Amino acid sequence: MHKRNGFSLIELLVVVAIILTIAAIAVPSFLRSRMAANEASAVGSMRMISTAQVTYSSTYPTLGFAPDLNTLGPGTTAGATSSSANAELLDNVLGCPAGVGTDPCQKSGYNLNITAGTGTPLNTYSLNANPTALGKTGLRYFFSDNSGVIRYNPTIIATSADQSLQ
Repeated sequence: MHKRNGFSLIELLVVVAIILTIAAIAVPSFLRSRMAANEASAVGSMRMISTAQVTYSSTYPTLGFAPDLNTLGPGTTAGATSSSANAELLDNVLGCPAGVGTDPCQKSGYNLNITAGTGTPLNTYSLNANPTALGKTGLRYFFSDNSGVIRYNPTIIATSADQSLQ
């Protein structure tokens, strides 16, 4: 009688089928948790941007709110002092420094963008966080403005008329 070395083809196929079944159960759960994390990151980023806007408007009262994320971010020169053109209130991911990136700035599967109001000083702004791929990077669109209230919409780009985040 010969001694058996290794596994038979049937045994290997059973193991592969079990692994595929486990993967089919785990992957959708992983994707949902990743989208939830992306949404939480977008909301946290919106809060940071709103805080930076308030700081900017109190530091530069003749200008009001910053017109874009680049203005709130760092400058392109290392060690430069902050100014109204590069306030250094946000890091280079949220702030998209000029020459490196422009609005919208991308973070965690969301595009973040400020739309400035009109007039001088700028007394209003709106901020949107939109998933880069709806259903893959996030399930909701977010909106905030100078009121600081974050609103969301699951189907279209969020506006001031949408439901506030609880």
